[in-house]
Amino acid sequence: MPTRTFRPFEPDQLLLLPPSLRDWLPADHLAYFVADVVEELDLQPILHTYGDLTRGTVPYDPRMLVAVLLYAYAVGVPASRQIARKLHEDIAFRVLAANTTPDFRTISEFRKQHLAALRGLFVQVLRLCQHAGLVKLGHIALDGTKLKANASKHKAMSYDRMVKEEGRLQAEVDGLLQQATEADAQDDARYGMDRTGDELPAELAFREGRLQNIRAAKAALEQEAREAAAAKQAANEAREAEGPRRGPKPQPPDPVPAPTAQRNFTDPESRIMPASGDKDSFVQGYNCQAVVDTTAQIIIAADVTQAPNDKQQAQPLLQQAIANTGQVPKTASLDAGYYSEHNVHALTALGCRPLIPPDRQQHERTRPASPRGRIPTGLSVADRMRRTLRTKHGRRVYAKRKVTVEPVFGQIKQGRGFRQFLLRGHHQVRGEWALICMTHNVLKLWRTTRCRPAP
Repeated sequence: MPTRTFRPFEPDQLLLLPPSLRDWLPADHLAYFVADVVEELDLQPILHTYGDLTRGTVPYDPRMLVAVLLYAYAVGVPASRQIARKLHEDIAFRVLAANTTPDFRTISEFRKQHLAALRGLFVQVLRLCQHAGLVKLGHIALDGTKLKANASKHKAMSYDRMVKEEGRLQAEVDGLLQQATEADAQDDARYGMDRTGDELPAELAFREGRLQNIRAAKAALEQEAREAAAAKQAANEAREAEGPRRGPKPQPPDPVPAPTAQRNFTDPESRIMPASGDKDSFVQGYNCQAVVDTTAQIIIAADVTQAPNDKQQAQPLLQQAIANTGQVPKTASLDAGYYSEHNVHALTALGCRPLIPPDRQQHERTRPASPRGRIPTGLSVADRMRRTLRTKHGRRVYAKRKVTVEPVFGQIKQGRGFRQFLLRGHHQVRGEWALICMTHNVLKLWRTTRCRPAP
């Protein structure tokens, strides 16, 4: 019987000519697009830190490391060890790195050292999106989502428990020290005064270390309480200076932390806050904010706050969006968590029309009928906003919010798998969130240019 023939397969065959990296992936692959985007970015803040080195080890090209980091975050592989492994195993990573293989420490240290500069690239990528026509600023939506910190909520302790644990541990440390002193006295009597076996017992070292951590966390909570009390006292004094007001006189602030105030030992700057998906559960994390343009779901402003409440974030995020884009959005939709009369007036003063429901939105079947006729005089800010959102036009415009910003969080958390930060500390987390939002915009820009027909 004739044998079946197959296409040539010779794994040990050496290549006669050097391979071209541009032949390894499809022409429209994301890796090539990221490399092209990096070529358009101004990396001088990073390049300046290298100086004019004439001695020592020759460093990796920062452009390559930036491209590798952006691609890694875009495809959901942010951990430095995972990236280092991909540089050996994944063709796209090898193409971006030009077949070089920096180790995980190099990648981690580069990200840590240049995090502020990497965060600054967010605006540059946003400008590329604007130039491509993906940002119109006719309508934007602002929302927040909770992301887990790189810490467990079980590593947090309340101020009340800190006080109790401090006393208990101090008593245990004193008891262990007394036992050590008595043991030393017995050994001196038995072996002489020149004994050298004075190592600290492991049990004592553990308790002393835990006591120091608790005292440091307790002192930080007390400092935060004093600063908050001083700020509140200054606000009360400023209010009294404006003249008499109705209602009871404000109580003087208490500089002592509340018994339930908590601090985490792994990431002290993270906070316990309600989970975004389940309001009955809590996470140790941060509140991540994003302003999204409705045209192509491009993030035009982003930040991270330690406050679980969104109300104080409306004005700063809109100001950041204006600074990033150089334009004032016409309409801004926010959910009920951002509502306050101050926010309505502040966003209007910036030149933007705010749509913020004073109450949680009801199901379509239970909503009252659309109002008719002229707007009654003497309506409060809240009632005027309620009336606007009950109109057909108001409902139609506000409905864009849930199909603008909420899908973005779904794409980040579900599609790309970002559910927990890698870095610790508020400043570090803000930089990482900027990386996540920037690569979201890179993906949107890539998909848009990919779908457009060639000229």
